Amino acid sequence: MAISFSPAVGSDTLSQSSNIGIQDFLKILTAQLNNQDPLKPVDNQEFVAQIAQFANLEQSRQLNVKIDELVGVQSAVQSVGLMGRTVDVNQNGFLVSGKITAIDMSSGTPALTITTSSGFLNNITLSQIVTVRS
Repeated sequence: MAISFSPAVGSDTLSQSSNIGIQDFLKILTAQLNNQDPLKPVDNQEFVAQIAQFANLEQSRQLNVKIDELVGVQSAVQSVGLMGRTVDVNQNGFLVSGKITAIDMSSGTPALTITTSSGFLNNITLSQIVTVRS
């Protein structure tokens, strides 16, 4: 049975685009309140809506962090399941067959070692695996 893997795409887009923190938001809100027109103060509903929007943004950011952690754990579990299996990997445009004999998790992402008939392939990623066989 052949299994193909595809890498996750765009996993760090949200974390790069939402660098505003609670302290930044409070500074902006304080400046807005200090500089408002005394004859036309900020509407309470608008004020509450801004706070709710920021709370939603913060929850989305935290959810993205948790999803990134989950993807990392899923990659680790997937790698352990491949231990001892024969795989075909794309190595510089060539298909190379071998058996997965080691997994290095020190970098936070799985780096596989594959034993082939001509030696070892180190630092193979899951995205390089083309086919998995028993």
